[in-house]
Amino acid sequence: MAIQWYPGHMTKARRMIAESMPSQDVIIEVLDARMPQASENPVVAELRGQKPCVKVLNKSDLADPAVTKAWLRHLEAEHPAPGDASREASPGGKVLAIALSATQSSEARRRIPELCKRLAPPKTGPGKVVRAMIVGIPNVGKSTIINTLMERKVAKVGDEPAVTKSQQLVTLKSGMAISDNPGILWPKIDDEAASFRLAVGGAIPDTAIDYQSVALFAAGYFLRRYPELLVARYKLKDLPETAAALIEEIGRRRGCLRGGGAVDLHKASDILVHDFRAGRLGRISLEEPPGLEEPSGIEESA
Repeated sequence: MAIQWYPGHMTKARRMIAESMPSQDVIIEVLDARMPQASENPVVAELRGQKPCVKVLNKSDLADPAVTKAWLRHLEAEHPAPGDASREASPGGKVLAIALSATQSSEARRRIPELCKRLAPPKTGPGKVVRAMIVGIPNVGKSTIINTLMERKVAKVGDEPAVTKSQQLVTLKSGMAISDNPGILWPKIDDEAASFRLAVGGAIPDTAIDYQSVALFAAGYFLRRYPELLVARYKLKDLPETAAALIEEIGRRRGCLRGGGAVDLHKASDILVHDFRAGRLGRISLEEPPGLEEPSGIEESA
């Protein structure tokens, strides 16, 4: 499922970020903890160049905690921490990573500015404050983090992509200045697996995806990686052998039936995808860093 689109607000957002980038000391890139690699926008890496970056793995309360820890190790292993003379500087600049959940407001207010100041170049003189820009793909939780840092609602929050429409600048109590920007996706997503992960996680508008294809991808992955969560959520007596069979079984158990007793596959697919997005299945990560082996043996389709 390669996705290609050219929405006007995405182009505008990219231009705003490009124009603001030179004046920033640090970039705060918000990633989805359930899919850190798929939600890492290559446009951001291109625009930030050598600027240091704090990578925030948001929604970590929805992700597999063991996998999130592995991602944190992987991200920081790729980039030397400040003061680490044992490794050469990486092409993308220094990176520090942190995982945050929806309940860790005080942790976010303490740790994000702390990491930004650690990475920012030294500043001297009156009025010299650290300037940071928060970026990320749509629906990853940038506005929620801005509101948390400010301890009040200054950015609109929603559960659909592209809620933030324009750039805004806020100043924290510490004096640090942070600019918030609309989420941007790159114009063409060629990696099929990444496309599916983004769609399952809600980064791509539902109007641009085929729910049944997305649900088949999700069902196949869940069967391989988290079968026990499926059994518990849908009270399955036996684990279906294929992704298609799983969706059929969910439809039957949730009453998604048409005339003649046929399962409404679209409704059943909708249930599976939204159960994942809401965390009702349990803590699930959609991808793992290199070095972690993924179980195999379940067919993804009929």
